Amino acid sequence: MKKYLFSVIGIVAVAGGVWWKSAQLAKPNSLDGFAQCLAEKGVTMYGADWCAHCQQEKKAFGSAFQYVPYVECPKNPQTCLDRGVEGYPTWIFEDGHRLVGEQGIEKLAQESGCELP
Repeated sequence: MKKYLFSVIGIVAVAGGVWWKSAQLAKPNSLDGFAQCLAEKGVTMYGADWCAHCQQEKKAFGSAFQYVPYVECPKNPQTCLDRGVEGYPTWIFEDGHRLVGEQGIEKLAQESGCELP
């Protein structure tokens, strides 16, 4: 009986955790509009998954990062070479100006003209 009870409790706990995680992912992020504005203005981030500064930039956006144009340089080396990317992350704007290194969303807002919520 105890084994059955612990099994049921375990299943309920796992199901609850899965539900909570999916509910968090489904929530709109307050930075969605900001990230979409960057995309509309042609701002692209060039980086690498293993880059700690790139990870921090992505983390700052949360789920809104899905809207940010992003090029994974190790998977697209010629694209990054053609764009002159020499360090990660590199943010390249439609007019060609660039920001190299971790910038933070405030600096990106200032440089892009996109408003933060």
